Amino acid sequence: MTNDYDYVIAGGGTAGCVLAGRLTEDPSIRVLLLEAGGNDRHPFIHVPAGFAKLTSSKYDWGFQSVPQEHCDGRTIPLAQGKVLGGGGSINAQVFTRGAHEDYDDWAKTYGCDGWSFDDVRQYFVRSEANDRLSAPDHGVDGPLGVSDPVDPHPLSLAFVRAGQEFGLPFNGDFNGARQLGVGMYQTTTKNARRCSAAVAYVKPARKRPNLTVRTDVTVSRITLVGKRATGVEFITEHGVETARAGREVLVTAGAFGSPKLLQLSGIGHPDDLRAAGVEVRHALGGVGRNLHDHCDLDVIYELRDYQSLDRLNLVRPATARAGLEYAALRRGPLASTVVEAGAFSFGHAAADIPDLQFHFLPAAGVEAGVAAVRPGYGCTLNSYALRPESRGSVRIRSSDPLAMPLIDPNFLATDFDLESSIEGLRQSREIMAQPSMTRHITAEHLAGGRSVSSKDDYVAFVRAFGRTSYHPVGTCAMGVGDDAVVDPDLRVVGMSGLRVVDSSVMPRIVSSNTQAPTVMIAEKAVDLIRAAG
Repeated sequence: MTNDYDYVIAGGGTAGCVLAGRLTEDPSIRVLLLEAGGNDRHPFIHVPAGFAKLTSSKYDWGFQSVPQEHCDGRTIPLAQGKVLGGGGSINAQVFTRGAHEDYDDWAKTYGCDGWSFDDVRQYFVRSEANDRLSAPDHGVDGPLGVSDPVDPHPLSLAFVRAGQEFGLPFNGDFNGARQLGVGMYQTTTKNARRCSAAVAYVKPARKRPNLTVRTDVTVSRITLVGKRATGVEFITEHGVETARAGREVLVTAGAFGSPKLLQLSGIGHPDDLRAAGVEVRHALGGVGRNLHDHCDLDVIYELRDYQSLDRLNLVRPATARAGLEYAALRRGPLASTVVEAGAFSFGHAAADIPDLQFHFLPAAGVEAGVAAVRPGYGCTLNSYALRPESRGSVRIRSSDPLAMPLIDPNFLATDFDLESSIEGLRQSREIMAQPSMTRHITAEHLAGGRSVSSKDDYVAFVRAFGRTSYHPVGTCAMGVGDDAVVDPDLRVVGMSGLRVVDSSVMPRIVSSNTQAPTVMIAEKAVDLIRAAG
């Protein structure tokens, strides 16, 4: 079976949904959106607090790292969304963009002309429908709903006070003129419901006859004629189908999936392709290299009173009351994204901009692999260094498109990353030792029941318990050097009719969560694609 389209989008995550929604605004353009996961119909996806149920479910790919050399040989779970909307349908909805300097660095250091903050600000603004903030830094008319917590938990408010007692200034807009400070996170929610890219961009476009959405299909190969991409092959329950792209194939499968698809198609480092038994169609050494992520560390605290959100997991009367309150008023525990408050701080004296980020959760044990205490009596503070130096890789293990790739984040491979993580952990403990938090806390619970006091203790703890922050980037890096996979127009170097549009194109990770920057990348890509005709 063969179908003809103008654009075939391989991956229905955040970026793919933005492209599908925007490109089909032109009724003359035919678009096919392909997603390996299912539709985003489950109520847990749309209720903000449902995040706690989604990071180890059928909506997660189930990726695992290879054993981590610098993390005690551990294999680390790497949750990524496998559902329409991708990570934006299962994440904690935190809306941060990073520092202005991140994007200026893309332009200056990596040669990505057109990607400085002054260049990309318009795309952040275009995407956003903020319920409190406006120009010049925020939009109010875009598809992506952004809002403040509707009913913040008392513990989250206490954390914000504790951060000020620690010495951080209050910050009411982490996406404004400065990041430094402590405050409540804005989130990608609208009317107390998750506003993923699937909700914001694809749902309104579903009624357009020029958009076709196929879920539960696996794109197995980009079809090539010489150095031109002509379409894709994809696996369905009925067999293999082919779709032709008259204009372009747009790869939007994320930092793990996009390099995998290029490699399966014979595009990548020749050594990686030959090792997997794949014919080299286009040698491109940077494919799958430059993987990096924020390495997260958690500290759990036991509370004096029965008040944390994790009580809803086991206590049916509490859950029932919360459900009724949410249904009637769109308030209460289920309206919480669980990650309500946070902070940006300095870890290194030489840093010009904040280089540590914190997330506070008025709950414990809500994420897969993170320890819990007594239900109803836990809260969590996690931290990570914002600009890690360690670099890893993604490689296909064989020519089988259904085989999981070999993913090596190479966490904590440098002394800088290790020291930064230690400082984040140290500051976490100091913030939680402030009066506004200690009045709620009876005990600190470090994973493994460890006592951490000496430098050696900190080193051992970080290596034993560091984990992903769900922010993998860089594996199809944008730039102009020999290692670049895409040029500043996001076209695969040396190819025609083929672009990559997702977090994998970031040459260097942004100093924040990565969903909002991925939306921005896709919004800018729309203009680049339209300009090419």
